[in-house]
Amino acid sequence: MLASKAGDTETVLNLMADDVVFMVPGREPFGKAEFAEISGDMKGIQFEGRSDIQELTITGDWAWMRNRLEVAIKPTKGAVTRLAGYTLTILRKKPDGAWAIVRDANLLTPKV
Repeated sequence: MLASKAGDTETVLNLMADDVVFMVPGREPFGKAEFAEISGDMKGIQFEGRSDIQELTITGDWAWMRNRLEVAIKPTKGAVTRLAGYTLTILRKKPDGAWAIVRDANLLTPKV
């Protein structure tokens, strides 16, 4: 969350496996390269967010997490977009012991 807020795309990308798959409403699943491209298009956009882990299970080199997210995205011009909802994330431990996101189902929708 801190790296996203700071616009630190490199750190965010390092948290992902090369074969990561993101699933979000309204579009086909996409991977790391498309995530990087989308992130590059967001330069200058302010991001605020809150994460509340609801469940976390670790089994050997694999883990899954159900998380409640709330985010506010403010473009350089225009209104703030507020989104909220749950994510289901699957992680895999890398050889260096760090965890990497391998699958992420993001169910955020506009917050009313």
